[in-house]
Amino acid sequence: MKLSTRDANAYFAKPDRDRLGLLIYGSDAMRVALKRQEVLANLLGAGAEEEMRLARMTGADIRKDPARLLDAVKAVGFFPGARAVFVEDANELAAPAILAALEDWQPGDAQIIVSAGALKPTSKLRKAFEAHRETYAVGIYDNPPTRDEIEAQLRAAGLASVPGDAMAALTDLAQALDPGDFRQMVEKLALYKLGDETALDPADIAACAPTSTEADVDDVLMVVADARAAEIGPVMQRVVAQGATPVGLCIGAMRHFRALHRAASDTSGRPQIFGPNRERMLAQSRRWGAARLETAIQLLTDTDLTLRSAGQNAPGMALVERTFIRLAMLGAR
Repeated sequence: MKLSTRDANAYFAKPDRDRLGLLIYGSDAMRVALKRQEVLANLLGAGAEEEMRLARMTGADIRKDPARLLDAVKAVGFFPGARAVFVEDANELAAPAILAALEDWQPGDAQIIVSAGALKPTSKLRKAFEAHRETYAVGIYDNPPTRDEIEAQLRAAGLASVPGDAMAALTDLAQALDPGDFRQMVEKLALYKLGDETALDPADIAACAPTSTEADVDDVLMVVADARAAEIGPVMQRVVAQGATPVGLCIGAMRHFRALHRAASDTSGRPQIFGPNRERMLAQSRRWGAARLETAIQLLTDTDLTLRSAGQNAPGMALVERTFIRLAMLGAR
């Protein structure tokens, strides 16, 4: 069965021990790795590897020795508790061995947890897990974590008291950081607040947040927010050469302009902007004003939807650059 993102997050938190297995796939290896770590920890509990209730192998291993997977699935453990076999980096070449194990699986056998890179809808591996009544298939996409996912990470780290202003700052950081970097920052926050019963404060986040996130992308965003339209093309060429993607740039711009909007709308006298560009961003928020920033966010939202549209054929980077130029012209008015 195919799980939606919302249903998948609930399943990762509380996996069904009676299921046959799970396929997690996606182009971002870090995001896939974090999800399979979560589901294995919640499925097997503590001490699974020490008690030999978890067997690990790669797609290359079972290509060379197809019987290895089925042997591990059928093996009887010495310790009580749920058992699983984890196959990492699977692809279509590993599909025959995995499909054979799915076919021979019986209740009481170890669950089969498989991780893979990006899989097309026509993939044999993906179709098998989506079609089987006792398995799940979950696609992990390059979207920023949802509020529910952020809250789950905070709870797991023991950070239960998070007011709205602190959550807004964490949401911005979650959009700017890689998933692994954000998780490390949450763990650092938990250590920073160890023994401190007060609610999480934006100052705590500022103390633990990375001093810089994707500096080259930030260079583009600063040029856009400073309304320097003529400089956008050359700066875009540099970040594209360094591997920036259209969706990544759009997400970064959304994070930047939302931070400006929150600062422009702030009435407390403590606008929540962090990082080395804080003073410059505060000046940008005052210059743009809340109304124009709302227009900017709408432009970015429309561009993001276009980039993710199934019928999108125009070059993604050209769409983003055109939006950035329109934003810079809007900021210059």
